[in-house]
Amino acid sequence: QVQLVESGGGLVQAGGSLRLSCAASERTYVMGWFRQAPGKEREFVATVNWRGRGGTTAYADSVKGRFTISRNNAKNTVSLQMNNLKPEDTAVYYCAATPPREVLTTTLSDYHYWGQGTQVTVSS
Repeated sequence: QVQLVESGGGLVQAGGSLRLSCAASERTYVMGWFRQAPGKEREFVATVNWRGRGGTTAYADSVKGRFTISRNNAKNTVSLQMNNLKPEDTAVYYCAATPPREVLTTTLSDYHYWGQGTQVTVSS
């Protein structure tokens, strides 16, 4: 059972930056970040696989050009650099990992392992 622990959330003004980190208890394959705002469903943010230098990545349209996902396979960690944050980015952010697979996925149900979540609040 993979265990994931997030860190790095907090309060920031619009236009600011935050970096989220997630540490996995063992090797992982596809890893992703999702977020859930109050009263809304959990939604995909970004994902990265383990192949090659830096891996292959994918992003939700709402964060493209502002967020960057990266991973360190040697340390079993994944990070999410969030720049130019907007109030609509306010949510609980969750790190997630899939069972063994190589192909990226943005589908929530493909991720079987989840962290406890970290709050990101962006003030206007």
